[in-house]
Amino acid sequence: MPPDPIDTPEWARDAVFYQIFADRFARSATMERAGKTPERSAGVDPATFEDWDAPPTQHGFKGGDLYGIAERLPELAELGINALYLTPIFASASNHRYHAFDYMAVDPLLGGDAALRELLDKAHARGIRVILDGVFNHAGRGFWPFHHVVENGAQSPYRDWFLLDPEVLTGERGLNPYPDRGGPTLHLGPLGYRAWWGMPALPKLNVADRGMRGYIMGVAEHWLRFGIDGWRLDVPAEIEDPTFWPEFRQRCRAIDPQAYLVGEIWDEAPEWLLGDRFDALMNYPLGVAIIGFASAGRLDTAVIEQHGTYRRTLGPLDARGFARRLEHLMNLYDPAITAVQFNLLGSHDAPRLLTLLRRDRAAARVAMLLQLILPGAPCIYYGDELAMEGGNDPDCRRAYPVDPSTGDTELRSFVAAAIAARKANVALRRGTVRVLAAEGHCLALLREADGARALVMVNAGTTSESITFELPAPSWRRITALDLPGWDAPSIDPQAAEGRRRLTLALPAQRALIVLED
Repeated sequence: MPPDPIDTPEWARDAVFYQIFADRFARSATMERAGKTPERSAGVDPATFEDWDAPPTQHGFKGGDLYGIAERLPELAELGINALYLTPIFASASNHRYHAFDYMAVDPLLGGDAALRELLDKAHARGIRVILDGVFNHAGRGFWPFHHVVENGAQSPYRDWFLLDPEVLTGERGLNPYPDRGGPTLHLGPLGYRAWWGMPALPKLNVADRGMRGYIMGVAEHWLRFGIDGWRLDVPAEIEDPTFWPEFRQRCRAIDPQAYLVGEIWDEAPEWLLGDRFDALMNYPLGVAIIGFASAGRLDTAVIEQHGTYRRTLGPLDARGFARRLEHLMNLYDPAITAVQFNLLGSHDAPRLLTLLRRDRAAARVAMLLQLILPGAPCIYYGDELAMEGGNDPDCRRAYPVDPSTGDTELRSFVAAAIAARKANVALRRGTVRVLAAEGHCLALLREADGARALVMVNAGTTSESITFELPAPSWRRITALDLPGWDAPSIDPQAAEGRRRLTLALPAQRALIVLED
């Protein structure tokens, strides 16, 4: 019998995501108002937060919260966003909250469970989906069952929830979660437990244990019942049990058959997208290809050299190099997977797009346009549409402007128009993509879906270049060119587009032309 078709969420095919680092997006009026209630303010004086506009630090808190996101939903809807990805929001002692100590409670500094309820209700009322970040490979050392083991050692009933040193299990010594500097080695060592990358603050969870596994599955189910629309799963490849993620998928889909599950895997990984684990991966391979092409060879190599993955993956690409990468990636996965791949140009773990492109805003427009017109679910990292800058972590996690009008509003208008074009034209968000020509820094693409067609011609170079290609049959009639703000796009003669004939177009530097068939 043939295998069952791969089932991916229908809504994700039309999604435009916006990633938000919760501590850095917006302090709400609710949380800052004088006389605020303890359950909303967590009893914290806003004066204890870092200055909002100061450079971010590893351990400082800016005080952004979920009410702040809810208050800014109108701005996001105006941009065209219809899905949010929030970095971790559960109770934690770190600003990024990848060190959870209670998976069943939203961090009080973010407004607690009530703030998530308000955000979900307001987002869903606008047709905006919300997915959360699930960190199930490791927790924080403040995680309540780990604290129980720290206090009681081998006598704790939670001892098997973690990967403890045999000497700890026999009672010969206890755990050492706060070692001296330079103490622990990777995996088992002086800590007495296995920690993620040997970091004492991040004890690794033993998902092979029945109790721990049941707890994590219950966490995923609880928040889906609460109303979230899916999960982005942190470092999933580091969970070694091959049965964990298939079970996770089955249990999530039993709660919500349209739950969107995205794995944080940075490289190509077809074995993870066979329909039994995730719907999509964070599509860094496509992102670095787009950035390499849009850069026209002008990348910030100093910043790239400081990033472990980008050092080996991100480099300049001409049109032919990009075309080869695009064709490879578009054929790497089942079409149902490609249609919902999580396509990103930036994230909290990578330098900002504009910084990588040496502050070239025209190159950023080229990159963001390509992101928005290729198959998959594009995700904009908060503030990239305003030309925010930032190097490697923590600099890429700067605070979003209190007043967005202080950012690059022309770039934002351009991105909003590109999103609107994507939504209005099915051929720009669904279906297939085919390379018609690739010459120098110029590229011609054909998008087709549901009988609709679109041509996308891009010149990523810094000088005007021409491209020649043949329009596929049947005849192209009643065509229109999209007008994107800030771009003086070249024109195309509708008469020249009739029939199957070769066209030569001169494209200005760092511009694109999108032609739609009415």
